[in-house]
Amino acid sequence: MNANALLLNSSGRRLAAARCKVKATCRRLSFGASTASSSSEFTHPLIAEALNRSTAEHLEADRTTIFHPYTSMIDPTPVLPVASATGAKLHLETGESLVDGMSSWWACVHGYNHPQLNAAVARQLEDMSHVMFGGLTHRPAVALGSALTRLTGMDKAFICDSGSISVEIALKMALQYHRANDRPGKSRFLTVRGGYHGDTFGAMSVCDPVTGMHSAFSSVLPQHIFCKMPGEDGALEDLREKMEENAGEVAALVLEPVVQGAGGMRFYDPAYLIGARELCSEHDVVLIFDEIATGFGRTGEMWAKDHARDEAGEAVKPDIMCVGKALTGGYMTSAATLATERVATGLSRPPKDGPPLPLMHGPTFTANPLACAVALESLNLLTRPTEDGNPDSGPWWKARVDAIGSQLSRELAPARDLPGVLDVRVMGAIGVIEMDEPLDVPKVTRRCVELGAWLRPFGKNLYTFPPYVVDEDELGVITKTMLALVGDATSGR
Repeated sequence: MNANALLLNSSGRRLAAARCKVKATCRRLSFGASTASSSSEFTHPLIAEALNRSTAEHLEADRTTIFHPYTSMIDPTPVLPVASATGAKLHLETGESLVDGMSSWWACVHGYNHPQLNAAVARQLEDMSHVMFGGLTHRPAVALGSALTRLTGMDKAFICDSGSISVEIALKMALQYHRANDRPGKSRFLTVRGGYHGDTFGAMSVCDPVTGMHSAFSSVLPQHIFCKMPGEDGALEDLREKMEENAGEVAALVLEPVVQGAGGMRFYDPAYLIGARELCSEHDVVLIFDEIATGFGRTGEMWAKDHARDEAGEAVKPDIMCVGKALTGGYMTSAATLATERVATGLSRPPKDGPPLPLMHGPTFTANPLACAVALESLNLLTRPTEDGNPDSGPWWKARVDAIGSQLSRELAPARDLPGVLDVRVMGAIGVIEMDEPLDVPKVTRRCVELGAWLRPFGKNLYTFPPYVVDEDELGVITKTMLALVGDATSGR
């Protein structure tokens, strides 16, 4: 029996509701030349067969056909079959419901099947699901761009289709800015070790060179400049030295503000960002903040950069800023690259030795209307008053993140006394238990089903990014599961 089959209940039962939904999906799918108004429906036999497989057959087809992230096709990691999701819970085809401790890789801050987000998508579908953004525009995109620039303090917005792509755009902006200003030699990037910015080639090139997959692509990845991780002894001085040594080559400094996410879940002193801003201004280096994981309140501030403030109380301001993940509440893939007026207009000036260029980027799904519409509704939900009718009660996201952070701090604290635990840390709605050895992901997956929470560790870090809608009891299930998994790891279970 393969590992996937071991995850099934002994009875092999599927949720009746899941089968109903599958059949409904089959009925809705139609192909061929018939129009939406036609009374005839057609479902391709291959699709009908695939959607009506048993759960065991479904998992076997997944195992033999589908790539999953960072998973070998020779020996794939077991997966759980999700039938549906509501609130903060994932409902499996095998009958179990798991409290989601991951927000589907940090995106679903409002949980699942949210009525207002569902309605926003439905309303937009009545108008259009997509239209090209070259030569055309639409209200959802312009409204979202206006909202994001106001909320972040930036000036211009490029609405794209994923976090990695937003980083690619940021890198292009920086390179084009220096080209247009007759500094073509500034063509390398400076960043810090322990960072993660995405899996596309440009983004990957500024990820940590050890944990960021550089070894698999060393023959083609450009060689950039890496500094000590923020928080290490002498980190800011090392940044200063590297920037001064390479001042004629460095186009931009790329940072995840305050929290290094997928690179290790490290938290660092916001003062580093103030020092970085000063150095970039001194050496004409574009400062790029990657807020894809940290934005929309996750760290306890709307933007992680807002933890770093000068003596006048003003938050440090980057030249370019990337946001994504929670932008649409996890409903659609979307992201945005935001820029200051200086960079946005400066990159299209004519250089001495060449023609002026527009920003050289334009993916098919730029500013997709569905994604923009649901992103606007997600922003409405995040920023609404905590108390209905009382605008002075503070934003909803802040109350939720503070409550989650307090409970995580309280309920994860006992892990500090457990053997094998190096550190326990909490910031905003992020909770991390760092172990002295990597965790066994397949074992963790099996135990999650037993314990009632979904967690996905990486390396030595067992962590949670729960949806903001999680209630106290559900968050308690997550923290109890984390403590139990730590106990399992140290007992050899």
